[in-house]
Amino acid sequence: MKAVVKIGGKQYIVSEKETLLVDLLPEGTKELKLDAMLIIDGDKTTVGTPVVDGVVVKAEVTDPLVKGEKLRVIRYKSKKRVHKEMGHRQKYSQITITSIK
Repeated sequence: MKAVVKIGGKQYIVSEKETLLVDLLPEGTKELKLDAMLIIDGDKTTVGTPVVDGVVVKAEVTDPLVKGEKLRVIRYKSKKRVHKEMGHRQKYSQITITSIK
């Protein structure tokens, strides 16, 4: 069974026992209860308006802080001797989907 859930303004297709990285969740979050927007169960597909009634997706936070790869951002102007380098490292939370009921 698969479901489409919305976490932090983004939609994810999830199934049970799947781990995924989402945007950083507030500190102290241990479990999440998410509403399913769409359910795919074999050949049967149920679409919610906006969510499917009676379906709850439960997730558990396995790692509250995961750092992504460092990105190098360069601003450069030719023939002016102007350049500036900046770095960015996105922070994520790792969650595991425990059940879809």
